[in-house]
Amino acid sequence: MKIGNYTIDKESPVFIIAELSANHNGSIDTAIETVRAAKRAGADCIKLQTFTADTITLDFKNEDFKITQGTLWDGQYLHDLYKTTHLPWEWHEQIMNVAKEEGLICFSSPFDPTSVEFLETLNVPAYKIASFEITDIPLIEFIASKGKPVIISTGIAEEKDIELALDACRRMGNLDIALLKCTSSYPAPIEEANMCMVKDLAERYGVISGLSDHTMGSTVPVVATALGAKIIEKHFILDHSVGGADASFSMNEEEFKAMVKAVREAESAIGKVSYTLTEKQRKGRDFCRSLYVVEDIKAGDVLTKSNVRSVRPGFGMHPKFYNEILGQKAAVDLEKGTALKKEVIT
Repeated sequence: MKIGNYTIDKESPVFIIAELSANHNGSIDTAIETVRAAKRAGADCIKLQTFTADTITLDFKNEDFKITQGTLWDGQYLHDLYKTTHLPWEWHEQIMNVAKEEGLICFSSPFDPTSVEFLETLNVPAYKIASFEITDIPLIEFIASKGKPVIISTGIAEEKDIELALDACRRMGNLDIALLKCTSSYPAPIEEANMCMVKDLAERYGVISGLSDHTMGSTVPVVATALGAKIIEKHFILDHSVGGADASFSMNEEEFKAMVKAVREAESAIGKVSYTLTEKQRKGRDFCRSLYVVEDIKAGDVLTKSNVRSVRPGFGMHPKFYNEILGQKAAVDLEKGTALKKEVIT
């Protein structure tokens, strides 16, 4: 999968996305400064959300449209919430230009066909399907038909939902698909992260897998990295004092930077399968065990358990020869503390 100039595969570094979401809080200046802060924090990408209240829901004040699921937004009506949190479409181009100046990739989550058509005019390099849109098969088909990479969050998905979404993409001839493990709680309890799914998604469906994370802190992204995640997405906010609908489960610049550092260190720690020692590791073998003379030995004396032992350091014969040399004789005088060598044994 290639997004802009970034190639994502099994060997690539984790692609780290800073999710702007509603953290512009109604200010384009805040949105632009958030992009710059995301770059400073080490993100590879800034992601937007493209919708209006009318493209994502209906303006009704009945119980169907009232949030009552035990969320941060309980008591609000969907239309009211999305009206205050949407990113004005006229800001998109300017934000994307700033991202380009900063060397960040920028794309978006569209929520209906008109938002896809709008994003096409901005030549976005990829699309993200939000968790709650994974069941909108016609929308996924339309997005996939644009021939760009499609990243799908699986937060509320059952296995059949994932299969339908993948089939929709492939039906449109689009095989550039990534699946992100996601827990659609805000914030998400760490015990519900279920990071073993990162590996399973990749193996079961033959796609790139990753994480869209709503837990607090860096633990889950680090675990995801260790389990093969190639994309990590976290909500990003300029400062928690900005406030807004997503502020409580978003990372500020300092927190995000710490997460990026932890992820990059985890990548370094994972390394590659190799039984070849580095030069530093090879020097460490000086401290391994080997055979040493532990009592003065005269030429012709028999080597015994009393006068030869396996000890540190490692400059003598390999301990595997210990039983073999017992009963043999010394060819020369050997002082206590001498590394035993094959050539001094008769």
